[in-house]
Amino acid sequence: MRVVFMGTPDFSVPVLDALVDAGHVVVAVYCQPPRPAGRGKKDRPSPVQQRAEALGLTVRYPVSLKTPEAQQEFAALNADIAVVVAYGLILPQVVLDAPRHGCLNIHASLLPRWRGAAPIHRAIMAGDAQTGVCIMQMEAGLDTGPVLLREAFDIGVEETTGELHDRLSALGADLIVQALDQLDQLSPQVQPEDGVTYAAKIDKAEARVDWTQPAEVVDRLIRGLSPFPGAWCDVAGERVKLLGSRTVPGNAEPGTVLDGFTIACGAGAVEITRAQRQGKKAMSAEDVLRGWDLGTRMS
Repeated sequence: MRVVFMGTPDFSVPVLDALVDAGHVVVAVYCQPPRPAGRGKKDRPSPVQQRAEALGLTVRYPVSLKTPEAQQEFAALNADIAVVVAYGLILPQVVLDAPRHGCLNIHASLLPRWRGAAPIHRAIMAGDAQTGVCIMQMEAGLDTGPVLLREAFDIGVEETTGELHDRLSALGADLIVQALDQLDQLSPQVQPEDGVTYAAKIDKAEARVDWTQPAEVVDRLIRGLSPFPGAWCDVAGERVKLLGSRTVPGNAEPGTVLDGFTIACGAGAVEITRAQRQGKKAMSAEDVLRGWDLGTRMS
């Protein structure tokens, strides 16, 4: 098939590779423009742009798809279908309608749960037992379109957003190839009205750990915000990112250091398994604690 691919971050790269490996003709790749990054703040191409250029594909990164010029360029590709995954721009109806089979979105949740920007983070933070991927026919609403394929799996008890991200990206790549192979046989399923939730973009104000919360809530926050933006707490005046954790028995004043890197919560305790001090790399808790005294309390 003649495919337009639309994606930007690391999550999207395995999908692009899968489409190329499956023999589809990727007529153009759309992604976000290069952004300033690193210490020098030089413009850095997105992961998708870098991969597309390495594959010798045509890359476009319009600031908007609302202009007549951008829409005409898109329509002129004469695509059979567009595959969209974490692209970052709203597609106007004229763009949605341009490919012969419309636009398919790869969404990292079990729709209608967790429509929106941060479904992986929110699933872990909410304590969901399962998540998965949906292949959805796009329409004007936010992740409201009918679902063509879906697959679910269990979330690990110590799994972080970073780890779940990689599993969902690989699953999305597999499912979109299946969907394109079976497109004529698939029956779109309208999303139910019940069970709709929205995965709001992560606000950095959410990232500070509140030790008065139950251990389960603190653990889910730490794992859900790992590796980015990273839950954090104050240790003797130093902001420390907490990047891995598990719940353990414990009973003391919230914020009390019980043993090693185990901290008392409002109910129960959390053992930190991975952390990052200011100006240092992320490390296992054992390495972080080597030569460093946490003191008796965290805030």
